[in-house]
Amino acid sequence: MRLLLTGATGFVGRHLDEALRETDWEIVRATRSAERAREPGWVRLDVEDPSTIEPALQGCDAAVYLVHTIDDSKDYPAREARSAEAFRKAAEQAGLKRIVYLGGVEPRGKGSRHLRSRLRTGEILRDGTVSCIELRAALVVGAGGSSWSMVRDLAARLPAMLLPRWLKFYSWPVFVEDVVVAIIRALQMPEQGSRWYDLPGPERISHEQLLRRVARAMGKDPHLVAVPVLTPKLSSYWIALVTRAGLPLVSELVEGLQSNLDPSGESLWDVSPGSKPTGLDSAVRMAL
Repeated sequence: MRLLLTGATGFVGRHLDEALRETDWEIVRATRSAERAREPGWVRLDVEDPSTIEPALQGCDAAVYLVHTIDDSKDYPAREARSAEAFRKAAEQAGLKRIVYLGGVEPRGKGSRHLRSRLRTGEILRDGTVSCIELRAALVVGAGGSSWSMVRDLAARLPAMLLPRWLKFYSWPVFVEDVVVAIIRALQMPEQGSRWYDLPGPERISHEQLLRRVARAMGKDPHLVAVPVLTPKLSSYWIALVTRAGLPLVSELVEGLQSNLDPSGESLWDVSPGSKPTGLDSAVRMAL
């Protein structure tokens, strides 16, 4: 079986690539770099250039869609939607049997534009004739993840911190290796139709509690003071100063933390016998 892995050089893609090498899948890794695409096992693909999609999918039986954009442009959700539509149509033309897409949790309320964009991408991919399994995860804990890196840097570098209101909201952080297991399970699922599953970690925890847990795992005990009037925009500025993340990325991530990110449907763990997510403290230790 031949698998196209998009986002192969990204955070989840690198972990998934390593795990897939232990399976029977023949992996074709997608890249926008023309130079790397000449290397064995790689193929050129730019989802914003539809002419590159169908050639990349030639001979493939399945694809993992790990494409996601966060920037400060106003039109990136529209670009993401067009890319997903082009990929879905090309997958239908190529005769794929399965697409697995890693998306985001549906927030309570309106949600940020990057979370809405991820949900819209999932809807588009599930709307075709190719069976698509969408997995919805909140914060993914693991070295190299943008949200995780932001939390880790804050815990490591701040002896004291003003707590904006959004740190009181809750999420279900999941370990990156559990995400990898879930994607491989989704590739193997026998069902023919398309659907989505939540991919929660084992514990519901507020962003403040997570920050404290990570700091404690690093042998630190920062002094945290609640300041309800600190706006998401203001807190984005100081997070960008303290961490290694750029301001556009931080602003989008913080905007996505303005509500509880709770599961709202069936969990993949419920339909995957013998699977359960890694404990949060263990995940944090391994990520550190």
